[in-house]
Amino acid sequence: MKNDPAKFTRRKFIITSTTVGASLLLNPFSSWAESESEVAKIVSGTIGVDTHNHLDVPFTDESFLAKQYDLSGELKKSGLSAICMTFQMDRPNLTRPEEAYERFISSLDKMDEILKANNLKRALNLSELKAARKENKPAVIQSVEGGHFIEDKLERLELAYQRGIRHLGLLHDNQSHVPLGDIYTDPPQYGGLTDTGKNVIRECNRLGILMDLTHCSNESINDALEVSTKPMLISHTGLNTQLGTNEKMAKMMMPRLISKEQAKIVASAGGVIGVWTHLAETPLEYAQNVRALVDCVGTEHVCIGTDTKMTARAGATERPGSMTNAAWKEQKEGFYYTVVDALLKTGFNKKEIEQIGGSNYCRIFDKATRGS
Repeated sequence: MKNDPAKFTRRKFIITSTTVGASLLLNPFSSWAESESEVAKIVSGTIGVDTHNHLDVPFTDESFLAKQYDLSGELKKSGLSAICMTFQMDRPNLTRPEEAYERFISSLDKMDEILKANNLKRALNLSELKAARKENKPAVIQSVEGGHFIEDKLERLELAYQRGIRHLGLLHDNQSHVPLGDIYTDPPQYGGLTDTGKNVIRECNRLGILMDLTHCSNESINDALEVSTKPMLISHTGLNTQLGTNEKMAKMMMPRLISKEQAKIVASAGGVIGVWTHLAETPLEYAQNVRALVDCVGTEHVCIGTDTKMTARAGATERPGSMTNAAWKEQKEGFYYTVVDALLKTGFNKKEIEQIGGSNYCRIFDKATRGS
């Protein structure tokens, strides 16, 4: 089943949003105070990972100061053990060859400075992530959203690996100068992945870089699953039955949501799917979106992928809901504390929360980063 935006109707929106609201009312939710102790125990006893978290830096140096980004402080506040810290290269639009590569190198250089200023390190494998967790130190898994920098030069993946990249989103909003495959928000042109896109997956498998198939069309996803020898990730999406209460937002996001049929295909190949905070006006709505995906593919194939920002430049104005620790109105606690509380109130147990919160991602991250 394709994610067809034309199939979105007002009737479908009303039915799905009403169903979500009714299910929320039927749950006997406790207060934060009643569950605070259990929440704290789960947060402190598990590895919590946001599998898609943006750190946007300027492509030029004039306005950049690493110390303006309080990454460490916000990570500690969140309760998360790690974020997959990502950045993109295709906005503003790319206008010439090599421009994406220049932006890629410039962004990584700035990430290095931000990590140094915050006394943080990249976790290059699961062992390093576990070691950081044991020492109660937040960690970063370096990600990049879009393979625009590759430009059919596979040796650049080796350089990316040496620079600490361990998580690669193959596609993003705009097509690469050398196309890699069909994007889910564009009309199909290639029938799935191009040969270059398939070769990128093979090389990432060899090196030990986890592949993220968000922004891929269903055909591109299926091609990737056929090519890859390692389990893969769709880091940030939601089921196309979970539309929230904002009709305009739901219509815009519909092409980016995954169908139950496609989610089951990904799960049957050992993949994991992240639930984003979009289309959830409250933490409890977010937990219900997680529940819907779990009911579809099983607990072991679901994770957290917010598509938010853990930190931004000091003084910058960010849109409501875009910051991880302020994902919802009136959110008083850090992100992971808030989510764990909501998951408990939605009926998840400690083991399930541990899986969704991080261990599912850790499983495929470990398998992917072991290399060929």
